[in-house]
Amino acid sequence: MARAVVLGAYGLIGAACLRALREAGFSVTGVVRSEASARRADPLGSRAGSWIFLDVAKTPAARWREIFTEADVVVNAAGALQDGARDDLTAIHETAAGEILKALEGTRTRFIQISAAGVSDSAPTEFFRSKARGDRLVTGSGVDWILLRPTLVIGAQAYGGTALLRAAAAFPLGHPRVLPEARIQTVWVEDLAQAVVQAARGEIPAWTIAELTEPEARSFAETTRILRRWLGLPDWRRELPIPRPLLRLASRGADVLGWLGWRSPLRRNALLSLEGGVTGSPKAWAQAGGAPCRSLEATLARMPAPLQEVWFARLYGLFPVIVGVLAGFWILSGAMGLASFGAAREVLTSRGMGAFWAGLAVGAGSLVDLALGLAILRRSWARAACFGMIAVSLAYLLGATLFAPGLWADPLGPLVKVFPSMILALVAAALLEER
Repeated sequence: MARAVVLGAYGLIGAACLRALREAGFSVTGVVRSEASARRADPLGSRAGSWIFLDVAKTPAARWREIFTEADVVVNAAGALQDGARDDLTAIHETAAGEILKALEGTRTRFIQISAAGVSDSAPTEFFRSKARGDRLVTGSGVDWILLRPTLVIGAQAYGGTALLRAAAAFPLGHPRVLPEARIQTVWVEDLAQAVVQAARGEIPAWTIAELTEPEARSFAETTRILRRWLGLPDWRRELPIPRPLLRLASRGADVLGWLGWRSPLRRNALLSLEGGVTGSPKAWAQAGGAPCRSLEATLARMPAPLQEVWFARLYGLFPVIVGVLAGFWILSGAMGLASFGAAREVLTSRGMGAFWAGLAVGAGSLVDLALGLAILRRSWARAACFGMIAVSLAYLLGATLFAPGLWADPLGPLVKVFPSMILALVAAALLEER
């Protein structure tokens, strides 16, 4: 049985390649960073020992040589969109490729590099430039390689740009008019995976460089209209122009959040990539003997859009708002407690609590509120912060019931209003999964 190793095997592209190669009869090993994500993506495979857990960006050639010992094919589907707290583009796209190629020198193993349409040293984003440098290492090596460059990849799972398109298609207030000059071409992830299978079987000549794409391009606006019809939503009744300054402001905010671990599709690299257009030509792939890629309409016809797709599209746009509201609520609560320390303490002392304990409760509570509001802004702490908010809210309700039960009868309902914030924190925790 032929053996394949897939790097980045729980991502949108990597997971599809892993499934397609298995169905084609390959014995497949996935190489990924997170064991928890691998188990969710493929629980049976992970239990069967078909995964290797390591950081692709930090693995030396010697370790790769051990992993590739019996491999007939290596598929590099690992990648990242922008530098951030969890990602280093140079390390992932260039350094890792160099170490992998060192490990493959002198072997007959076929190396399939998944790059991106539009890569070049003069591209407007470091994503494309770093991809180009990695591709140059591949084409300059002596291994048996094939270089595939897909356009915008569409699949049942949604990450990054494809998730952003879904959210834009479900926007409720009107048709968001952004990036009017952008031209978009897509490729179905299953067509990409089958291209990898063709290459792995030896049906594509060595040293082929090909873009994988549907034949025709369309505007960003038309792409979102097609996706909206796919979601089963009515056509928009009005246009909603999004000013470029507002888009740039959102992009800068997303870049800051990127260094806190959030991989927002509104980051600068994503928007610049879309703004410059995502296009390619299927000619080289056809000349190499590759099967043609479906159009966007044909792709969506193979992917029914059940109710959960509509939920996802709507909630994806709401999720950053939910996190922002929770962060603002808890930060303001803590700040107001410290700013009105005397008045807050008086609420407790007037109900029989000692001055020292009342002051301690107000001060500690305010600091905890501030800490939770700031913690949810960091991706790796967000889940713990959400459950911390729920726990602290329950503690506040219990304390108020014991020491100030009259607050339950307050006409402004300060205790009753705690329940919606708890539910919102629970919703945020449920939406935190990326894969």
